[in-house]
Amino acid sequence: MSTHLKHRINAGRVAIKNQIGFFRDQLGRVPSEWKEDNTRVTFADFAISEKIFRELREHFPEDDYCSEEGNPQDEVAGLTARNAWVLDPVDGTNNYAAGLPLCSISLALLKDGVPVYGFIYDALRDTLIQGGPGEGVYDGCRKVVRQEPPFTEHSMVGLHFPMDEKLLSAVRPVTEFCRVRSLGSSALHLAYVAVGLLDGTAGFKGRVWDVAAAHALLAGVGSGLHYLNGNPFPLRTFHPRLGPCPYMAGTSAFLETLAPGLRGAYAS
Repeated sequence: MSTHLKHRINAGRVAIKNQIGFFRDQLGRVPSEWKEDNTRVTFADFAISEKIFRELREHFPEDDYCSEEGNPQDEVAGLTARNAWVLDPVDGTNNYAAGLPLCSISLALLKDGVPVYGFIYDALRDTLIQGGPGEGVYDGCRKVVRQEPPFTEHSMVGLHFPMDEKLLSAVRPVTEFCRVRSLGSSALHLAYVAVGLLDGTAGFKGRVWDVAAAHALLAGVGSGLHYLNGNPFPLRTFHPRLGPCPYMAGTSAFLETLAPGLRGAYAS
């Protein structure tokens, strides 16, 4: 690991941990409102974004900084620095506002536009999941060892609802076969796949800030995110109204079950 990468990983870890107390204190208490795109936002989103980036900028003023809530809505930022940070300060905002701990802080470090390390704070388990390619992945203190279990009726997968009829038809081989969970957080679905708590997941409305940290985690366990409508990385520009980047991720058996229907849905 290069010294530059090591310093950034350490700083990112500290910046996340410094916000956990505030994140948990505001859970279910913070006021919220609805944005024009019908997504929810809270004061905590803005506060956490500002605090994490302020702390990182003290160490790395030359880096680029991208946040769903911290960047101007009408400006497109070109990513020109070698290193960039992509943050979703509260993933699962509806849960967070309601006091349900199925939510997270998701922070990714990018090098030349590609995620090389990810941090996802899992509020439900009060655990920091972190890692990246060549660095391994840690679920708290436990180093993750990737496994490839068979895909059976006992397997658990994560999906988001509602979805349109075409996608419902495409995922039917999964929804009519195994256990389905809808947690309300793309970052948690993906992180749970990386650490082996879910066998697979697919998402159709997630944005780049929802997937950036998990992209690094999945690469860190030798798996990957399979994008259905084009890989958003390397990321060259950023603005909070970037379109969705639909994806699937999971064990080989899960992907073999789901891939034909989803690829057909996106090809049509």
